[in-house]
Amino acid sequence: MAIIRILSDRVANQIAAGEVIERPAAVVKELVENSLDAGATRIEVEFRHGGRSLIRVEDNGSGMSKDEALLSLERHATSKLIETSDLDRLHTFGFRGEAVPSIASVSHFELQTRPAAAAIGTEVVINGGKLVHIRECGIAPGTRITVSHLFNSVPARRKFLKTDATESAHIIQTVRLYALASPQTAFTLVEDGRVLFQSPVCSTLLERVGEIFGRQMTADLLVVGMEEQGVALSGLIGKPGVNRSTRHELLMFVNRRPVDSRTLNYALIESYATSLPKGRYPVAVLFLDLDPALVDVNVHPAKREVRFRSEGAVRGFVIRAVLQRLREFGAPAPVVAAEGRAGSSFAAGLNGPVPAGAFSPSANHSAPSVPLPDQPSAARVMAQPVRSFAALPPRTGDSAAPVFGSAGFQLPPTASIQSAPSLIAPSVSSPTVRLGGWRFLDVAHGDYAMFEAPGGIVVLDRRSAHERVWFERLQAQFAKGEVASQRLLFALPVELDAIASALLIDHLKFLQAHGLEVAEFGRSFFRIEAVPSWLVPEDAELFLRDVIGLMREGRLDLKKADLAHEELARLAAQKAVRLPGRVNETEAMALLAQLFACTQPHTSPSGRPTHFELSRGELARRFQR
Repeated sequence: MAIIRILSDRVANQIAAGEVIERPAAVVKELVENSLDAGATRIEVEFRHGGRSLIRVEDNGSGMSKDEALLSLERHATSKLIETSDLDRLHTFGFRGEAVPSIASVSHFELQTRPAAAAIGTEVVINGGKLVHIRECGIAPGTRITVSHLFNSVPARRKFLKTDATESAHIIQTVRLYALASPQTAFTLVEDGRVLFQSPVCSTLLERVGEIFGRQMTADLLVVGMEEQGVALSGLIGKPGVNRSTRHELLMFVNRRPVDSRTLNYALIESYATSLPKGRYPVAVLFLDLDPALVDVNVHPAKREVRFRSEGAVRGFVIRAVLQRLREFGAPAPVVAAEGRAGSSFAAGLNGPVPAGAFSPSANHSAPSVPLPDQPSAARVMAQPVRSFAALPPRTGDSAAPVFGSAGFQLPPTASIQSAPSLIAPSVSSPTVRLGGWRFLDVAHGDYAMFEAPGGIVVLDRRSAHERVWFERLQAQFAKGEVASQRLLFALPVELDAIASALLIDHLKFLQAHGLEVAEFGRSFFRIEAVPSWLVPEDAELFLRDVIGLMREGRLDLKKADLAHEELARLAAQKAVRLPGRVNETEAMALLAQLFACTQPHTSPSGRPTHFELSRGELARRFQR
């Protein structure tokens, strides 16, 4: 029978480290938060080898006396709160008192600190949770913490760390988040002796975003601000048409704390329901400020998850604020349900029942295909719903349907199909397809082709059909390693965040083998030098960002080549389709024949049906014959 024992402080701290300190970036997060809580106006972060060998965080905050420095190394020692009720008045990042002793228990930990009133500082050194020495030291007012040999005392956790590039990317992203959260604090980030970014004190958030993410990004952002009865939303949102394939550039802050909030994310996504195509996500850096009593930050050890007392009221408030700014810019405004009207009170939602919100996440919103003002042509296209592609004029050289040179199916005797060279690709091995008795009728609403068949009437979704044809064609190309590409006369510059850059560097050879040639051009800067023959150059940057989105989600695993090829082909098929507005009978019949030559003609790569049939019996029944 197992005997119940009380764990020693050292073991308890190491267990807590598993919850609080998951990777080097978590160390940086906890130490930077402590610096900000200490009132620092200057923070310098240095790390080496992805944070494995060294992490140093130095600030000019209030510092600590010798007794306070020793007490800070005790578990649950904190200056942030005394009673549980203090959580309702919390204005600091940290409050549990677990981070510093947890870090010290799994590393070589050196703390040097000095308050401004003291003439000399204090140095405390701990190795793997064991005190090495305490002595006086010379240091400027503030605190310097150096963490080296992280997880050496816990080898099991160390082996789960990713590559240095990946861990470095997470550290860089963490520092950037807190730099955004505190524009009034100067930040310096140093990796392996090289300064990655150095941002002075900034007067505005837009200025700090430009310092961190580049001026190119700030040109695509709108300033948003709204306040209702003590609750305020401020920050930057992307213009309609500026979008990403993942949610990774939705940066949310609650009372300056970076958070992952489903409530805030979905509220923002719903606000853009009529401004972005389905499956695309906006770019945003948003700050929600409210009474600490209305939000619970004590949900997760890492404090990245929060719960609101009234999720519906917060959601409705964010939707109203974002919609108001989008209307001012000129985006089409959806009809808002009564629960989400601008006249409704935020405070009423906190005291009464949770409102249903302005939208339903599953609602199918639609909008007219109207170009948005002040947007470049590519952004106008991306800002329209998917159904508007049929209304776009064909590009020079585009054909109505891509053709498999010798796919094996038989077309009507009069078939004469011409395609642009960039659309012609190696054929997919397929059985012979005969369409005897089929007759093309017309195209309805731009997207749907109708055919008279011996058994009834067939309605074909042209986009879904093209995607299925392209998907199987590209899969065959990827499997054979025969991907045609075209070099660009002028390389396209792309600026990425740290995590995206690390992922891209790991996949450069993979992308080159699939026709997309990207070269590194400095830290977080790249150049697209060649694109696959089926990709229009002006869509190359957006396609690359979508591919990186697949990498972030773990869907392009180089260890699983077949699955990686399938995911890339599925994304590429969506980009390769360019529907012309008009279709003649020959082109429509060619598309139909190509579709039925596929191995899975009934669904698109994303699972949507490509066609359906109204049988003669069904038609007769409906007309009561």
